Amino acid sequence: MKIVMLGAPGAGKGTQARMISEKYGIPQISTGDIFRANIRNQTELGQKAKSYMDQGLLVPDELTLDLIMDRLSQDDCAKGYILDGFPRTIPQAEALTKALEAHDTKIDYAIDVEVPDENIVERMSGRRSCPICGATYHIRYNAPVKEGICDECGAELTQREDDKAETVQKRLSVYHASTQPLIEYYRTQGCMYSVDGTKPMDDVFNDICAILN
Repeated sequence: MKIVMLGAPGAGKGTQARMISEKYGIPQISTGDIFRANIRNQTELGQKAKSYMDQGLLVPDELTLDLIMDRLSQDDCAKGYILDGFPRTIPQAEALTKALEAHDTKIDYAIDVEVPDENIVERMSGRRSCPICGATYHIRYNAPVKEGICDECGAELTQREDDKAETVQKRLSVYHASTQPLIEYYRTQGCMYSVDGTKPMDDVFNDICAILN
């Protein structure tokens, strides 16, 4: 069961990937985790990736794909895996398809967690966190008792820079330009499925399980 998770930032695809991983016993794989593990273990690929990251540059697609294919060759991926955050562009998706074909395998399911932009802006821009104890809130869905103050320790709540509405809008623009075309790409591959990400989290998960089963 080889799965690619798609969806805009804040759509909840990471949470769903984690739940799929737990239910089906297959690893959730993100490029960030792969980079960190290879850099920590000082592998040859990790050292190459670090040389780009240290300069503030994006790791080239070819090197990213090498790191991913190395990760997919490990024993815990024998039953399948969930790719979360890769591919992000059509060239990455095409390169992944080609690399998998060379190993006589392919992606079985591309699952898009669909959430309208306005819902995502509301979800993300409403998030607040405590800089002292780490407690998290949402001004609409999980508000603190006293506005702007942490229930746990009484500290003043803060909003992360990348949760501000204008930042979220920018991230959504990038997503629509570069990542959303992947939906059409995987549709042509015959493995594209969509779920309504505005439903409660458990309902979204049940819809995904219905697809996978």
